[in-house]
Amino acid sequence: MSELRVADFDFLLPPELIAQEPPRERGQSRMLVMNRNNGALRDARFSDFPSLLRPGDLLVLNDSRVIPARLYAHRTLRRDRAEPTGRIEVMLTEPAGENQWRALVRPGRKIAIGEILVFPAADGTAILQAEVVDRGQFGERLLRFAPADDFFGILEEIGHMPLPPYIHRDDAATDRDRYQTVFAQEKGSVAAPTAGLHFTKKVLEAITDNGVEIARITLHVGLGTFAPLRVDRVDEVRLHRERYTLSDQTVDAINRAQAENRRIVAVGTTVVRTLESVALASRDGRLLPHSGVTDIFISPGFEFRLVRAMLTNFHLPQSSLLMLVSAFAGREPVLEAYRHAVRASYRFFSYGDCMYIEDKAASSPDPCRS
Repeated sequence: MSELRVADFDFLLPPELIAQEPPRERGQSRMLVMNRNNGALRDARFSDFPSLLRPGDLLVLNDSRVIPARLYAHRTLRRDRAEPTGRIEVMLTEPAGENQWRALVRPGRKIAIGEILVFPAADGTAILQAEVVDRGQFGERLLRFAPADDFFGILEEIGHMPLPPYIHRDDAATDRDRYQTVFAQEKGSVAAPTAGLHFTKKVLEAITDNGVEIARITLHVGLGTFAPLRVDRVDEVRLHRERYTLSDQTVDAINRAQAENRRIVAVGTTVVRTLESVALASRDGRLLPHSGVTDIFISPGFEFRLVRAMLTNFHLPQSSLLMLVSAFAGREPVLEAYRHAVRASYRFFSYGDCMYIEDKAASSPDPCRS
């Protein structure tokens, strides 16, 4: 597969199909169902999803919680200069040690090492302060924050939800709820695991009532999920690192499902990357509870060890996430599915519709034929 190029994962997407708002009600999205075995497609609704799962399936969710990671600051040029200057946008991307965060800074060209950024509260008083301690490419900076009693509490007060760059509006109060899954718990993501945005508590109850087991992993999504791939060849792609945690309970559920040959269904590419990363590192096939980081890149030719079905949103052209989905179900069948979605006016990306890739045999009954 080394001959594949990033451009081989392109498709034409009318900009009006990029969802700028969530659906009026959570869980009311459309869902394209794709048969992984033969590429067959059918149109459905996400409300059909529980009926497509089998008793005994293990459904794995990502319970990471999005933090209000977009902040606004004033810069001071020296430690002894207190007067604020122009407003700076700071997007936190990942923690990097005690009181330190990697961040994207805009405009970043003049933000030098040693400068102090001051973050005001609503009344204008300084509530948070950070020093620029290192400088990277493409506007990246390493910030060392002054110790704060409740850092995440301050983010909730002054921060904004980090909507992705293809949503061309400021965040609104409703995004605090809608750009968050109903099962989010562990704070740390700076982008939502969007396949989980469709779920409601009622849908989750219907799934468990049907005899499906639910487990959770935590993978904190970084902004690298939206970063353009700045290479031409697929074998040159290098991905960002993301932090994950596998609990005792989740590991036990996965190991039992594997031993009993029960199907593991991943909700989102974040779950796929986590499960396949730890499976790849396992010597005997059994997982152990732990925390770690992964930069796994999944592209056509990858051998999946755990995941047998996947719920996912529609992804950006020429993106690593589209390559992952193509690895799971085939590049040409997936691109044909995307062309179908465009023709049928599905809504794309974070607040858009979803796609369920199943491994059902072609002769199985279809409970959601449209």
